[in-house]
Amino acid sequence: MPVPYRLALVEDDPVVRELLHAYLCRQPEFACVLVAESAEELLAWLPDAVLPPQLVLLDIQLPGLSGLDALPRLRQLAPAAEIVMQTVFEDTDNIFEALRRGASGYLLKSTPLAAIKAALLDVAQGGAPMSRAVARKVLGHFQPRPLSQPQLLTAREHEVVQGLVDGLSEKQVAARLQLTSQTVHGHIKNIYRKLHVNSRSALLGRLR
Repeated sequence: MPVPYRLALVEDDPVVRELLHAYLCRQPEFACVLVAESAEELLAWLPDAVLPPQLVLLDIQLPGLSGLDALPRLRQLAPAAEIVMQTVFEDTDNIFEALRRGASGYLLKSTPLAAIKAALLDVAQGGAPMSRAVARKVLGHFQPRPLSQPQLLTAREHEVVQGLVDGLSEKQVAARLQLTSQTVHGHIKNIYRKLHVNSRSALLGRLR
């Protein structure tokens, strides 16, 4: 069996924290290295962590330092970690700001536990999971852009971007469009070049 992913949970609500802990930390795919109630606790623990987390499920609305404000420092202390934000907010400002600051995914707290597990596994394998309601918000900001700059991306590149916005990995985009992974990777490189970005989170922020 593959080595489980090291997971850190940060949630201030004790009921929600216990639900996440009881479910996710019992899954064979995860090894919980920290269950914290604040961003400060996570940031204080990271410098001395022998095995830093590979995945972080981070509440955006925390007392003291918010999850959003903790993101830049967290990116410095655990640059290899994939960070999935969890929140009750659907507003686009929080969504794009989280992605701009380095979040790999964005889930609503109404997301079922099994779907949270699937999202964490997806992001560990290169995906960018979003709750459907969040993805619709992102698409709503993305769709008007091609009308003002129709020459910027080709029709195929728009299809690839929509796959990325939907939270698909490169392999999943390739399967959706019936292309090879190498072809999709080439399209993504061209998209990044045309939009002057170098990451998926920067791309989503650029489409705002």
